[in-house]
Amino acid sequence: MMKFRFRRPGNDPQREKLKLELFAFNKTVEHGFPNQPSSLAYDPKLRLMAIATKSGSLKIYGVPGVEFTGLHKETGTVTQMHFLHGQGRLLSLLDDNTIHLWEINQKNCYSFLEEVRTFRLPGRPGFDGANAPPSITRITVIMLKSCSKLACLGTEGGGVYFLELPSMQLLDDRTLLQDEVLQGVPDDYRCGKALGPVESLQEDPADPDKILIGYSRGLVLLWVQSTRQVENLFLSNQQLESLSWERSSKTFVSSHSDGSYMVWPVNNARSKSQPITSSIPYGPFPCKAINKIIWRTSEMGSPFIIFSGGMPRASYGDRHCITIMQGKAQVTLDFTSRVIDFFTVQNTDPEQEYDNPRALLVLVEEELVAVDLQTPGWPTITPPYLAPLHSSAITCSYHISNIPAKLWERIISAGKQQNPLHSTVEWPINGGKNLAPEPVHKGLLLTGHEDGTVRFWDASGVSLKPLYKLATANIFQTDADHTENFPQCGEEEWPPFRKVGCFDPYSDDPRLGIQKISLCKYSSRLVVAGTAGQVIVMEFNDEKAERKMNLSTVDLLQDREGFTWKGHDRLSPKVGLMGFAAGFQPSFLVQCVPPATVTAVALHTEWQLVAFGTSHGFGIFDYHRQQPVLARCTLHPNDSLAMEGPLSRVKSLKKSLRQSFRRIRKSRVSGKKRPSSCSPTSKVREANAKLAEQDGPCEVEVTPVQRRIEPRSADDSLSGVVRCLYFADTFLRDATHHGPTLWAGTNAGSVYAYALEVPSREKWTERSTEAVLGKEIQLMHRAPVVSIAVLDGRGNPLPEPLEVSRDLAKAPEMQGSHSVLIISEEQFKVFTLPRVSAKTKFKLTAHEGSRVRKLGLMNFPSITSDDYSENCLVCLTNLGDIHIFTVPGLRPQMRYDCIRKEDISGIASCVFTRTGQGFYLISPSEFERFSLSTRNITEPRCVVAWESARDPLSPGSNLCNNLQGSPKVNRANGTHKIQNKGECNSLGATDGVMEDFPLALSQTPLDSPISSTDITLDASGDMTVEDVKDYLPEC
Repeated sequence: MMKFRFRRPGNDPQREKLKLELFAFNKTVEHGFPNQPSSLAYDPKLRLMAIATKSGSLKIYGVPGVEFTGLHKETGTVTQMHFLHGQGRLLSLLDDNTIHLWEINQKNCYSFLEEVRTFRLPGRPGFDGANAPPSITRITVIMLKSCSKLACLGTEGGGVYFLELPSMQLLDDRTLLQDEVLQGVPDDYRCGKALGPVESLQEDPADPDKILIGYSRGLVLLWVQSTRQVENLFLSNQQLESLSWERSSKTFVSSHSDGSYMVWPVNNARSKSQPITSSIPYGPFPCKAINKIIWRTSEMGSPFIIFSGGMPRASYGDRHCITIMQGKAQVTLDFTSRVIDFFTVQNTDPEQEYDNPRALLVLVEEELVAVDLQTPGWPTITPPYLAPLHSSAITCSYHISNIPAKLWERIISAGKQQNPLHSTVEWPINGGKNLAPEPVHKGLLLTGHEDGTVRFWDASGVSLKPLYKLATANIFQTDADHTENFPQCGEEEWPPFRKVGCFDPYSDDPRLGIQKISLCKYSSRLVVAGTAGQVIVMEFNDEKAERKMNLSTVDLLQDREGFTWKGHDRLSPKVGLMGFAAGFQPSFLVQCVPPATVTAVALHTEWQLVAFGTSHGFGIFDYHRQQPVLARCTLHPNDSLAMEGPLSRVKSLKKSLRQSFRRIRKSRVSGKKRPSSCSPTSKVREANAKLAEQDGPCEVEVTPVQRRIEPRSADDSLSGVVRCLYFADTFLRDATHHGPTLWAGTNAGSVYAYALEVPSREKWTERSTEAVLGKEIQLMHRAPVVSIAVLDGRGNPLPEPLEVSRDLAKAPEMQGSHSVLIISEEQFKVFTLPRVSAKTKFKLTAHEGSRVRKLGLMNFPSITSDDYSENCLVCLTNLGDIHIFTVPGLRPQMRYDCIRKEDISGIASCVFTRTGQGFYLISPSEFERFSLSTRNITEPRCVVAWESARDPLSPGSNLCNNLQGSPKVNRANGTHKIQNKGECNSLGATDGVMEDFPLALSQTPLDSPISSTDITLDASGDMTVEDVKDYLPEC
């Protein structure tokens, strides 16, 4: 019987409406620390902080949950930012010498940030465009007047320009050029022919009409705007770096390039002023420049003098430091990355006599550090956001939803005990109001790092807050001392260094890196696996404990001959009793041999089993009886690269050349085997082509030509790598008896299914768990198997361990037949159990030309009904797009462009949640969060109320009209595109068809998850099983 492939002529309106109620793609918020920060700003009236980057993005933060993101149209470094105090407006200066005005506006009761105006300083009068020096009007410093209606612009040419705000109009009549300044300066004050660029502008706190202007060559003058006269002159013999007023305006302090600072008196007599004091804090040897200095008075005693830099050039010139001095108290804050800028949170009431600074906030290249200035000892404050995710390079991520309240509280308690010296004061940046509802369920994001740590983050809301840090390096013997630190503040140390911040990118041993994580939220059991084949089983303990860690070695080669491990050695665990803090404490260590990187981990706490896989095979370990259950080698005889290890620096050139010549030979052979034009086969094809060209029914549409997928060679390198492991209680022996099973998928397209004989809880101490090979499946195209999932009789994924026994989930359907969903890089397929016969499939690579990189089974609730939801399969491909399929029908529903296909690290770092959301790295320090669900969306919903009434500057048609009811705008990574309703990328029966099906159409939509329409299978280039070996006899 001849078989045709038809498509349905149109989409079902009811199903299309249901899709809109279930699926919606949004990039919602960016977690972590901005990549490559370049400037910092603070609004003391609205209590908001802004951070800008070298890529042109800027972010505003307030109370946790209040966040705004903006992106300049021109890609460039933001060199300066300044808030218009109390107005909800911000000025930014780019390295192309343009000034941009941003405004926080409101739409649909939420605030959002948008750019409203741009200004570029024109060339100097008297010069035409061809002859004007390119840098003469380059802006070096911006100062906003206290009224926030005027901005003073200092330039490299020594001129000072005045810009009216918010109109961004240049006031030419107020411009102060260097020539005018030189005319009013005595000859002995002139530092050569020019004064140099303007380094600092400071408004007189007592008289806004006066401005302190500092030039780089050392001249400082007090300029009176109204009279356009110089009231005071100050000259130092060192290059000027910065200026800062004392609150009473009777004195000011200047810092210089030789590491010194000077305090100058201000009087009305126009005479040659001498500094009151001149000091080189870290002299007498040559020191580096003090880049910025501030003076803050305190009613509790001596004033605070805070400055960056000034370190002895020879001894500590490579240190990144900020010094805090108050009387005799002095501390040198030592950072691990370069200081960008800093500011103090203080009293801003002009009627008050003292500044009384409460906190110091320092922006460095890799983190934000806050210091409590009111508590003795000046401890640090833990920020509720902007945590440096990359304090050590992220090697893996793991998300778990709906954390039980008891475990959540225990993790928070353990985390607080880790930082007893941190300040407990309230976070000083607390502007705005968070309108987002409190999350119903708690979510944890776990990140594994190169230094062997696992960090727990609160991913329930907009702010990614650090909760707890787990270290695994302290259980191994390494060359470095993990308690080693920078010199701390002591009586005999000079300078009095104190290490601050947590950014430490250097790993003592690359073998410590965490590769896989699995957490059972009900039993508080954790498994972490690393680069050197270490699998650590941990349990939570609320108290400190001393315990001995047991060790078991599992040989995955099974004494196979001809293989010699050429990679790194295993880590040596410490022996004897070890002390562990409250939290997750190791109870057992399983060491894989050879010590290759662990590529897959599965944990089943109800059966007390943990499974692990490497490039050599996989094993099962019973951590209750502390004994191995299974070790299976998956190596192919040609897997020589599997023995070199991931840390091998040199790839086998011989192997690469051999593979290249083999591919060339195959292509030549296939070319020779092509049929000639006169062969019978070619005549049949010509006849079919003519038949296809004839006119057919207008309502019938023929499917597109599928890409031909060549089966992969069986002797490809690393074919034995175990890609996925999965525990399931299902039918493997026959259709009437179900029981525990383990499924393993490899790089060569092999699937191993083991039946597990798990003793009852009463007999755990008497009997051991046993594993018997049940089935062995070899996929014809040999593409790597990246995921396996068993579906119950209703087509739903099986619940997690302990969920049913604790009445937290419905029991799976055990009456109907189960099925197993096997996903390779190229195709999806559902097999019936226990016979393992093909039921449904979708050929992703053949239809879309892409390969699977990440997968997740998600539940999508309807936004209009609390009683309706669908389980779907979500996959991210190597092209960066996301596909949603029904389960078990595998019918394509939606496709979204998520990540740029060039962003390989972003695609590799993606992690899905069970609630329709996901995370991926847009930089080493930032996660982009996105949502695929219409109901589960985590995004900033906040409002900022400015103090005085103002008219919005944005035009009628602006960015907010494209927000579709959401307060967010385009993301700073440049990959987000707000999709219109016409671009929803819905995949119905007219697009992305899975496979052949009969022309007879039922009333149920074909892309519905409840559709019973059978799908005819085609074996050409298919995932059809090449070989199924059944090792279990039926009962």
